[in-house]
Amino acid sequence: MPTVQADRLTHIGAALLKAAGASDEEASAVAIGCVNANLAGHDSHGIIAIPTYIDRIKAGHIVPGAKWTIVRESPTTTVIDGHWGFGFHVNARAMALTIEKAKTSNVAACTVFRQSHVGRLAAYPMMAMREGMIGLATADSGRSPKHVAPFGGREARLGTNPISIACRRTSMRRFIWTWRHPRSPPERFSSLSRAASKFRPDGLSTAKDGKHTDPKAFRKGGALLPLGGTEGYKGSGLAAMVEVLCGLLTGLGFGVEPTGRHNDGCFMAVFNVAAFRPLKDFKKEVAEFARYLKATPPSEGSTGVFYPGEVEYIREQQRRVSGIDVEEATWDKLRALAGEYKLADKLELA
Repeated sequence: MPTVQADRLTHIGAALLKAAGASDEEASAVAIGCVNANLAGHDSHGIIAIPTYIDRIKAGHIVPGAKWTIVRESPTTTVIDGHWGFGFHVNARAMALTIEKAKTSNVAACTVFRQSHVGRLAAYPMMAMREGMIGLATADSGRSPKHVAPFGGREARLGTNPISIACRRTSMRRFIWTWRHPRSPPERFSSLSRAASKFRPDGLSTAKDGKHTDPKAFRKGGALLPLGGTEGYKGSGLAAMVEVLCGLLTGLGFGVEPTGRHNDGCFMAVFNVAAFRPLKDFKKEVAEFARYLKATPPSEGSTGVFYPGEVEYIREQQRRVSGIDVEEATWDKLRALAGEYKLADKLELA
């Protein structure tokens, strides 16, 4: 398993995407987004996704250079059609516009549809966080195949449906919470050779007949249980509301159209903290709250308490120094693509 520095991995990803037809701006946005996910430890949304994105370009499911259209807007809201562009690029532009509206109107929101996979969802609320605001984002996969059963069910009817909220404390560290199902979609987590060993089989998956099963076995027609497993009524409720915000509110609808494209629908909102209380006071109190949480005595077997976003922050600092481990299967795919586009020597992947 090679260990690669973040800058080199970003360069490789961007070069391959440009060779596949992406513009410089699009390739940079996607490559940086993927590598940032690796740095934070979310490897299922990292460089492993680049070959899949290139496959989707070849199939016509992602359209490099696609238009970015505002379908409807008001001073505080925007509806955006991504025209099957790169989710990283489309969604970042949508969040940037929403932040600008919130600077004037204090609260702003947008919906985005017809875009490809948006990657690590936390990237977008963090854009608002850097502007001294609170950012919120939710996403679903449109009418793509689902993987999660609703509470009490045995058949997949919901996506893994993440929710992310971010704000800034007084230091440069962030206070960010991201909820998603404890597994990535099967097509990605099965590619991570060490993933299966991280999850216990009890109460997390069901087989086609509804019986609890091993995570690998559910691929034969079963489903993942919602967050909380056999007691996952709250996880199921959160996932269902994400479908409402990102599927119904965007107009993507619900259910599954297996022959269709992967189509991430997103709902994002920004809140200008200064409209509610002085920003300096808010950031100071967020920092105090984080320290209050960390002062909690650890439970048995725990190494200590981490506030939201701290684990990712620590991992990012470590990986920027030590590099990012890339599983052999993904490295082989990157090398094969470099050969296909005659970039192997230039990217030192021969």
